This record gives sequence, C-alpha cells and structure tokens, in this order.
Amino acid sequence: MATNKVLILNKIQIQQKINRIAYQILEDNLDEKEIILAGIWNRGYKFAERLNEVLQTVADFKITMLRIDLEKDESHLVAKVDLEEQHWENKTIILVDDVLSSGKTMCYGLGVFLNSPVKKIRTVVLVDRSHKLFPIAIDFVGLQMATVLKEHITVVMDVDGEEDCVYLS
Repeated sequence: MATNKVLILNKIQIQQKINRIAYQILEDNLDEKEIILAGIWNRGYKFAERLNEVLQTVADFKITMLRIDLEKDESHLVAKVDLEEQHWENKTIILVDDVLSSGKTMCYGLGVFLNSPVKKIRTVVLVDRSHKLFPIAIDFVGLQMATVLKEHITVVMDVDGEEDCVYLS
C-alpha cells in the first residue's frame, strides 16, 4: 500500500525555522558565556548541529554539543551521553529534538539533567504535533501543527541523496 506524503516544510522553510530559533536562543542567552546544545540522537542531534552552525555566526558565547542516546521504548530512563556531567554543570542546557508527539522522548531527555545542577533548561523542537501526554513545555518551536494520532511526521535532514524536508503521512 502506497503512503500519501504531504510536504509540510521544504529545505528553505526548514532553514528559515532554524535561523529564527537560533536567534531566539541567542536573545534568551545574551548574558551566557557558554550553552550546551543537547540533541536527542539522531534527528534531534542533526537539528541541534544545524542550530549550532547558525549560532556560531551570530553568538558570542561558547557552544558545546552534547549527544543524548535514549532507549525510547523502555518504560524507564535509559540514556547515554557523550560528555561527562561536569561539562554541563551550572550551564544553560538547550534540549533539542525534531518532533514532539507525546512528550515522552523530551521528558526522558530532561531526565538526563535532573540530578545535575544546571543554570536553566530550554526545549526546542522543529515540529510540535500537539499530542502531549506528558507535562512538557516547549520554549522554541519551528512549526506547531495539530495532526490526528494516526498521522506521522517525518523529518528528512542530512540524508544522503535526499533534500531536507518535513512530510506528513
């Protein structure tokens, strides 16, 4: 059975969302010396890398990338990170994912930092589907879109042979 895909964001629109969010992050962190961009592997991390590229050109603060690998199908937090905790202690964390559906993945991502002293945590998603089951607030959103539960959002970013885009199917 063929799936009907509807283009939601094209490459140019994605870059416009990234630029806008990067400036919002900059404005929210003007007094910071360093921020931690924590991307949820893999598309959230790719989105964080794109935000980093823009922030490097406009921000005076240091940006450290952090990769979070989550076991999303577990009923409890199982996560691996690529930096030691002392790298993010008392710093601003920007937690990044591609799509927010139920909020479970973002909550698990936040769980990585709950036992650490941090200055503040902000959340970023490219697309918010408005189907939250968990009490999570998103600070910076590229596109908020009400969908039905059986619909799926697919973010294509940094895939060989494919142009960046976001589909609804």
